[in-house]
Amino acid sequence: MFSLSYNDHRPIYEQIKEKVKQLIISGAMPADTQLPSVRDLAQQMAINPNTIQRAYKELEAEGYIYSVRAKGSFVAPVQKSALQDRCTELLAGLVKTLRELAFAGVPKAEVLARVEHAYSEGGSVS
Repeated sequence: MFSLSYNDHRPIYEQIKEKVKQLIISGAMPADTQLPSVRDLAQQMAINPNTIQRAYKELEAEGYIYSVRAKGSFVAPVQKSALQDRCTELLAGLVKTLRELAFAGVPKAEVLARVEHAYSEGGSVS
């Protein structure tokens, strides 16, 4: 499904969460697509099932996936109200980040170039 970086400073569950989000946002995993079971993915990636469970739990709390008892986890359909709340949250974080970048002296042109690149690529800002 995807690979993890053990050199990444972020916890494994956060990396899993971000990879699944990327797949959902990019359309690679459309609404109602079933995610691998916690046990299968943990076995495939050779990590503790609790790590996968934590990532799935947080994805569900953020509205990216939903669970059906005895069936598994699935990609959630886009819900306007939940999406709007998440967008408000993300924009607030963006404002905070932009203020920090300005304080650190990062040129506005560089920030705008990265934003333009992210939008045109539909992916990472790096």
